[in-house]
Amino acid sequence: MLAVLEAGFPDVTKFPAAELREVIASRRAPLAHQPDMEIARDVVIDGPGGDLTLRVYVPHSESNDPLPVIVFAHGGGFVFCDLDSHDELCRSMADAVDSVIVSVDYRLAPEHQAPAAMEDVYAALLWASENAGEYRGDPDRIAVAGDSAGGNLAATVALAARDRGAPRIAAQILIYPVIDDDFTTESYTKYGVGYYNTTDAMRWYWDQYAPGDRSSEFVVPTRAATLAGLPPALVVTAELDPPCSAGEYYAERLAGDGVPVVAHRFDGLFHGFLTFPKLSLTGPARLELWRMIRDVLKVGDPSAR
Repeated sequence: MLAVLEAGFPDVTKFPAAELREVIASRRAPLAHQPDMEIARDVVIDGPGGDLTLRVYVPHSESNDPLPVIVFAHGGGFVFCDLDSHDELCRSMADAVDSVIVSVDYRLAPEHQAPAAMEDVYAALLWASENAGEYRGDPDRIAVAGDSAGGNLAATVALAARDRGAPRIAAQILIYPVIDDDFTTESYTKYGVGYYNTTDAMRWYWDQYAPGDRSSEFVVPTRAATLAGLPPALVVTAELDPPCSAGEYYAERLAGDGVPVVAHRFDGLFHGFLTFPKLSLTGPARLELWRMIRDVLKVGDPSAR
């Protein structure tokens, strides 16, 4: 699988951002709209940069109680991917975790640099806290989540919500998150070449998103003086991934500052693997991830009902 990805994925450093988005989008299969949802609806809200589109997924649920809400930020190096690229993952998460998912079509870099994407996800979080009830969601159980660059946005939004005093977040779910811009860690040294996601690509993503000052914790969450007071965290990493060490270090810092943390590394797997549902190892890994998310949100297993 890694060989196929290495051969087929474009060298992101060689393309203008707009062209890169077209190249990557052209590789996608048509949307299957599966698993089926009770509601899968695009909603346009007033964002800090203008219209901001959210996609709200409400699963078919046997529960009569309000469902947890997960505000989700997609990956893509801050530069590409969108609601459609993560549609299947969000549907599968909503179905397996029995939760409302609010996926955010945040502004992309380099046209919109840091912290634009973070502010968009924060605006989506505020919207969810005010409107969750219209979608069977529980406004008192709202989590933020994201994969890759979206993991960075989930972490920084959690910091913003803490520092701004609202809204209360039940959990932060960071999936192989791009936590910081330190390219000298053990995992960058071991896996920076030949494992699909490269050190050169990661450096380029950061240069698109935050080419100048990266001193703010709303850009690089490890810049925060303290992580105390943040919501409980689930930090999921992949062994063969350059950002792996940084994610694990962030989990250690959270725990050291008194934040309840579950840290889990998927050994033998690479960055982005959860968005490849046909990979034989993805299904079992997803089952483990769904269980951990249910645990952090205190949700029962819908398949057991």
